[in-house]
Amino acid sequence: MSEDACRLDVWLWRARFFKTRALAARFLEDGRVRLTRVGSEAVRVDKASRTVRPGDQLVFAIGGRLFGITVQALGERRGPASEARALYCEASLEGGH
Repeated sequence: MSEDACRLDVWLWRARFFKTRALAARFLEDGRVRLTRVGSEAVRVDKASRTVRPGDQLVFAIGGRLFGITVQALGERRGPASEARALYCEASLEGGH
C-alpha cells in the first residue's frame, strides 16, 4: 500500500475509535461509514480494505454519538490518545449526513 493511503479499518483502529481492528472491520462491512473524497459524492463503505487518505471526510455513529471527521494524517502505529487525536479533526456535518 502506498504511503499516502491506508486501509480504513487500520486507520479507525489507529485513531482509537475501536479497540480492535476486527471490530473496525465488522463496523465497515456493515456499511455504517460514509466516505467523502475531495470532489466526490459520499459513498457508503462496505469493505474494510477501502483506503483512506488525508483530506477524506468520514461520517459514522458509535454509541449514539455522531462523528463527522476529516482525516489529517495516516499514522504509523496505534499510539496514545494524544497521538491518535492528531490523525483527525472535527468536520461540520452539512446536509444532514
